[in-house]
Amino acid sequence: MATKTQIETLKKYTACDVADALLRLKVPNAGFLPDLKLHAPPSSLKQNITIAPASTVIFASKNGEGVSLLPPENVPPGKHYVDLTEAGTIVVMSQPEGQKCAILGGIMALRMKILNAQGVVVNGRVRDVVELGSTGLPIWAKATSVVGTGAEARPHALQVPLNVNGTIVNPGDIVFSDAINGVVVIPQNLVSRVLELLPSLVSADDRVKEDVEKGMTVQEAFKIHRNQ
Repeated sequence: MATKTQIETLKKYTACDVADALLRLKVPNAGFLPDLKLHAPPSSLKQNITIAPASTVIFASKNGEGVSLLPPENVPPGKHYVDLTEAGTIVVMSQPEGQKCAILGGIMALRMKILNAQGVVVNGRVRDVVELGSTGLPIWAKATSVVGTGAEARPHALQVPLNVNGTIVNPGDIVFSDAINGVVVIPQNLVSRVLELLPSLVSADDRVKEDVEKGMTVQEAFKIHRNQ
């Protein structure tokens, strides 16, 4: 797991910087979680960058369709999944494609905040947008709904790997939430490698921009600075 020092160092960078490093390391999709929109207004956030380990929740279709393709069900009987939220994590949630219901609303987001979640990323739909914003957490989702979870979905498993459009999110991976640029996930075994690469990658881009401002062509600037 990433250390506090590593996380504080990562906060000096943007999601784009991190993705550049992950691309060099041949991580699928450069760790990017695509097509997300920040549904908690940036004005309600204390900071633009939020970094924390991932905890995961996968939802299944209420009618059982596709359940055989999912990890084994593991939500304990008699427990509500949200009450098992892991403190200090960014909760990454996923629902079956094509559903019209939300899998996160105001009550669930409030409970996650009380349990000290650091943010939420939903590969699917959310609702109660004003209430989501009032949590002060960065809450990302692909779309919204007015329909509650029970119409189509149910929580199926916790702390299992998720496949978000080809980007794999494992519990404990580092979620880098950048309110300006988007969300990227760093595999936990690559945090040190990413931190090693970032200074030189960012420095190279800074030198490219300096030379382009002076009139150099992008082709030439790239040749000088990015091929080192």
